[in-house]
Amino acid sequence: MARRHDRSAWTRVVNDEMFLTVGTWSNSDVGGSWQGFYMERISITERAERILHDAASTLMTPTAGECLVCFVAHLVDEFGCEGTHRFASQYRDSVAPRATELLARLSAMGACCCDCEMFMNTYEPATRLWSQANESVASDDFDEWADPKPPDNMSPCETTRRGSTKPCANWERTSRSRCR
Repeated sequence: MARRHDRSAWTRVVNDEMFLTVGTWSNSDVGGSWQGFYMERISITERAERILHDAASTLMTPTAGECLVCFVAHLVDEFGCEGTHRFASQYRDSVAPRATELLARLSAMGACCCDCEMFMNTYEPATRLWSQANESVASDDFDEWADPKPPDNMSPCETTRRGSTKPCANWERTSRSRCR
């Protein structure tokens, strides 16, 4: 006699409450049976909050080997800057918890107040990623010079070792003087 056990869950909504039942469905040649393990009662609002929290955790977690600067760059592009070091702090907390002086070091390098200052004062895309400068002759016999431009889209992160807060090879320190 062949038996198959499937672990499954089903929900039922009554008023504003969701009933979640988890159990095992056993199917045999003769017939099937349902064996419920437990029933959890949660509100739809609580369930939605759990889903949003899980999604935010996924978005705010650096990928394996992703460097601090690439992580902060893509989150600032995605969500903007709110005037704090929230993305740099998130990176430190999840990847490099021993880097207790990270914010002080960023501040000393010029990113004293927020995440977006990392790209105004501290780091820029590596020179090898910039477009090439070129010269052309305009119709009025004057030479025009096009300066190199940073890339519109950054290359994928070239990764760093776990626990490091150093940037990958896609980033270089800016040539500006230190902010004081």
